[in-house]
Amino acid sequence: QVQLVESGGGSVQAGGSLRLSCAASGYMYSSACMGWFRQAPGKERDVVAVIYTGGGSTSYADSVKGRFTISQDNAKNTVYLQMNSLKPEDTAKYYCAAGGGVGGYCYSVWGYNYWGQGTQVTVSS
Repeated sequence: QVQLVESGGGSVQAGGSLRLSCAASGYMYSSACMGWFRQAPGKERDVVAVIYTGGGSTSYADSVKGRFTISQDNAKNTVYLQMNSLKPEDTAKYYCAAGGGVGGYCYSVWGYNYWGQGTQVTVSS
């Protein structure tokens, strides 16, 4: 059974930091892409950050560049999202996902077929 389990969400004041973790089980960790996505109430699920698991290349949404960092620990089968300088507009439910991408391209929500249950991040002003 493929499983992705997120942790590390919570409430923080603007300017604060959080680190999200995504523990992956099963063969799926050989997926080409791992990513973090977020969805605020009434909005679509958007890409936050992705990592190409083979080479470690990363891509970020413009809104989080310079503040968020995605990384992977292959020994622990875990992907992280370090979030610094948090803003109220970062408030959302954050999801971890894995998949093969779309034509090898990881920066698309359509390239992921395994999803975690999500973890809430709330940033107050």
